[in-house]
Amino acid sequence: MRKVLVIGSPGAGKSTLGKALARLTGLPLYHLDALYWKPNWAKTPNAEWDELLRRLVAEPAWIIDGNYGRTLDIRIQAADTVILLDKPRLLCEWRVIKRRVTAIGRVRSDMGDDCVERLLVDREFVAFLRFIWNFPKASGIEGKLRRLAGEGSGKRIIRLRSDREAAAYLAQLRQEGGH
Repeated sequence: MRKVLVIGSPGAGKSTLGKALARLTGLPLYHLDALYWKPNWAKTPNAEWDELLRRLVAEPAWIIDGNYGRTLDIRIQAADTVILLDKPRLLCEWRVIKRRVTAIGRVRSDMGDDCVERLLVDREFVAFLRFIWNFPKASGIEGKLRRLAGEGSGKRIIRLRSDREAAAYLAQLRQEGGH
């Protein structure tokens, strides 16, 4: 396990699992949100983003957490291990709302510089909650992983459906010495 991709719905716990994996394995961790969002929530232009991802996945070892569907194939192809956090939708929505409320006025550790959380219940946030609700079907991740498994890609695909399963997976890794 040298190139690990952690994907799943917003609020599923990708950053939390990524941090735990990095502590256990010693692999460098990259939060896609921290790389994508420039100061004051400015988006990285597509060409710049694509180049950054190509350089990142060419590194000899990493843990990357995040989806960014347009470029997901770049990371899936480079990864030797793909961990899908397939948590319940209501849990993911609750966590996103809670995270937003508890982080007001601060920059989260997994976000870009100067991306201060603010409490805005606007159209954009409602659309984000709708995205989370529809994530299992709309993301296309399920189909990509099925194809990988069917192709015999040699990639290790791990699906964790609950916090308990994630904790058990981490405990198993600890017993194996982080590999």
